[in-house]
Amino acid sequence: MMRKTSLIFLGVVAGAGLTLLATQPHIAFIGSSAKAASSDTYRQLNLFGDVFERVRADYVEKPEDSKLVESAINGMLAGLDPHSSYMDPKSFRDMQVQTRGEFGGLGIEVTMEDGLVKVVAPIDDTPAAKAGVMANDIITKLDDEQVQGLTLNQAVEKMRGPVNTKIKLTIMRKGQDKPIDVNIVRDVIRVKSVRSHNEGEDVGYIRITQFNEQTTDGLKKAISDLTSQLGAEKVKGFVVDLRNNPGGLLDQAISVSDAFLEKGEIVSTRGRNAEETQRFNARAGDLTYGKPVIVLINGGSASASEIVAGALQDHKRATLIGTRSFGKGSVQTIIPLGAGNGALRLTTARYFTPSGRSIQAKGITPDIEVLQDVPDDLKARTDTKGEASLRGHLKAEGAEESGSQSYVPPDEKNDRALKEALDLLRGATTDAAFPPNPKAAVPN
Repeated sequence: MMRKTSLIFLGVVAGAGLTLLATQPHIAFIGSSAKAASSDTYRQLNLFGDVFERVRADYVEKPEDSKLVESAINGMLAGLDPHSSYMDPKSFRDMQVQTRGEFGGLGIEVTMEDGLVKVVAPIDDTPAAKAGVMANDIITKLDDEQVQGLTLNQAVEKMRGPVNTKIKLTIMRKGQDKPIDVNIVRDVIRVKSVRSHNEGEDVGYIRITQFNEQTTDGLKKAISDLTSQLGAEKVKGFVVDLRNNPGGLLDQAISVSDAFLEKGEIVSTRGRNAEETQRFNARAGDLTYGKPVIVLINGGSASASEIVAGALQDHKRATLIGTRSFGKGSVQTIIPLGAGNGALRLTTARYFTPSGRSIQAKGITPDIEVLQDVPDDLKARTDTKGEASLRGHLKAEGAEESGSQSYVPPDEKNDRALKEALDLLRGATTDAAFPPNPKAAVPN
């Protein structure tokens, strides 16, 4: 008997730290009809074995058997669709860290510059911030080992580690003649997937960058903090920014949607067989108490982001502003393959919005389209081609749509979509799509 553990993930880029959905026995047996149907399969497997042995025996250099098998598995999965793949043990661990949104580390955002690690910024209230690490510091050594020659991922991996363990950073800082040694004790670092601030004295702005295990708690805190800061009676509404959010965990997309809904379906997933269909419904309790909500999306909003946008749009709970979303309407199940064997990321279902829309290779169309002004030097790089452009993607039900603009200006004063949202919430402009008409919502 083989035991299979399945975990659900939605996203354009692989994430990790996944939510356990089921642990169930999986028994395989072959009857007489199955044997007949499988005869061709067995012949093909024999062919694979012949090719494998010929490569081992005759290739110009002796290959590693494990790499041959891993490459064969990758080739098989890559032939299915762009989102199915094999993760080796390290990739699987990295994915778990990413979607868990929590790890033992220092608390700094870093980038690579001229072969050295540069600090973008320390994260507030983390060991690095408390130790005095500053933005623009250049890290030259880690525990007296030169950083030059390492990749950024290798350097980050060395800085992460078990909680309460020490590491020494050697830093070059502008204005300092000599390197600075900083000793830091690693602690639990939580990735902030939700950031928020008030826009003036009457609107709360909430940015969700990904859907990891910390997202719903972060959203609840953001809504509570903004309501307290502004005063419940003064809040004219909330802007939820999902632009360039590539997705993440299915359960987090559901709970984020639920935060704004009182009832009704949020999303359904449909696998190969009808009995695999699952429906997820909202529970009573709108955390904003019915305040107007505007959701910002663009060509980089994918998967879990599209679930949230689609649910709030179908229920007429929010008005969507921006450009058409990416169009990734498939669900990946993460199946661990046992100790030391990594995991399988396999597309197992499509998801549908409450009204029954599949956004696969189509995307979510905003209620109000707003295009950004893009600098000339960036125009060639600010359009996302979308799911429909990916080779081997699952086909849409009906006509497919190409991607759309994904540029977000770094300065808020140039952000046309945000300005449109704020003007609508404050009544400075009007549009038939705002506020949405609840009578036109999908039946509950």
